Amino acid sequence: MTNRLHRVIAAFALGCLPAIAAIAVAQAVASPVSQFTLTNGLEVVVIPDHRAPVVTHMMWYKVGAADEPAGKSGIAHFLEHLMFKGTKKNPAGRFSKFVGTIGGHENAFTSSDYTGYFQRVAKENLKALMEFEADRMTGLVLTDDVVKPELNVILEEHNQRVANNPGARLGEQVQAALYLNHPYGKPVIGWRHEIEQLTRDDALAFYKRFYSPNNAILVVAGDVTAEEVKKFATDIYGKVERRAEIGPRRRPQEPQPNAMRQVTLADPQVRQPSLNRSYLVPSIATAKKDESVALDVLAQILGAASTGRMYRTLVAEKSVAVNAGAWYQGSALDMTRFGVYATPRPDVSLTALDSAIDGVIDDVVAKGVTADELERAKTRLISDFVFAQDSQTTLARWYGVALTTGSSVDRVLTWSDRIRAVTLEEVHAAARQWLDKRRSVTGYLVKDLVREDKRS
Repeated sequence: MTNRLHRVIAAFALGCLPAIAAIAVAQAVASPVSQFTLTNGLEVVVIPDHRAPVVTHMMWYKVGAADEPAGKSGIAHFLEHLMFKGTKKNPAGRFSKFVGTIGGHENAFTSSDYTGYFQRVAKENLKALMEFEADRMTGLVLTDDVVKPELNVILEEHNQRVANNPGARLGEQVQAALYLNHPYGKPVIGWRHEIEQLTRDDALAFYKRFYSPNNAILVVAGDVTAEEVKKFATDIYGKVERRAEIGPRRRPQEPQPNAMRQVTLADPQVRQPSLNRSYLVPSIATAKKDESVALDVLAQILGAASTGRMYRTLVAEKSVAVNAGAWYQGSALDMTRFGVYATPRPDVSLTALDSAIDGVIDDVVAKGVTADELERAKTRLISDFVFAQDSQTTLARWYGVALTTGSSVDRVLTWSDRIRAVTLEEVHAAARQWLDKRRSVTGYLVKDLVREDKRS
């Protein structure tokens, strides 16, 4: 850990966070973040970070699992895999071999709202990276010989991540039950019976519809200037012609929730029962004013490890759980989720734990939170924000996620200021309005349905 971070931590301990955090944030983003758009519609964000002679290059597409055609769940994630299969100019493996040879790192990811591809390399290789990435933006070549084996890879990934993971399967069921109408109810990896039917033609159709410069955002973070990135981007990406006119991202929206729901998943592999609950709440993009920031703070107050209200009440005081917490997924284009979770002690049933969780939530809804809880939550959130900026990749991700989910560069830059401004009443109002159990789905994970029923 650097001396600077030691000093910041010491300041936190002395209660001096706001001033020290502001200084640290200002130092980390001393060079202004730049944003511009090429004539073909490609958005570009440049985040200068001169602490090391490296760059992180990320290409984000404003398309994810929630944009898939009906009956084709998993196609966004499948195409992410297929994007590594090569072009006429750069056959399969050449791009990855280049990144590996120069000691770089690459990967890709898919979510409900976006798909991204990134590399981290020495700064002198930035131009070459852009040439490779611009080539596969519209030049992907797919044959059945590469598509069919990759489908088997996806199915094996599904086995490992979902089919053989009871917790993941319960999570899918909770999410599907929460979203009655919106495509967020689909798992990002897809429903297995639909994954099995995906074809080369499906992948190409999705690729041609959504992979176009006017539906993409380039984020470059690192030892660069806005001027050099703009020159490279104009000379390389600027030559890629837009091939699709992308309309507004309008998805079916959720009806007003009016009935709490519960799902139970039993599996012999379960060693320890658990409970997780999701509430339908606003995202950054759909919230009024700064409701989403209040929800961020509320999740920290309820869910912080060892000091959050959930842990203190359920684990330390009542001894009905071995762990407990909460979270908020603020970055989403449409209505999103606020979650609470807990694992009961061996002699406590899930129904008893459920009631204890209700007690914690009901108390916050009725009485609000304390001034001490509020300040500690702000301290933690802002310190996490400061420390995260030591990661160049994290810096790039912040802006990519923001711009693909309806937010902005300015909202990223001012996030810590908005956290500082949150009041007790705003947090209380968020709890009152959104932590209504009628807006929720509660999931029970058990080994044996009959045994759990008897314990209840």
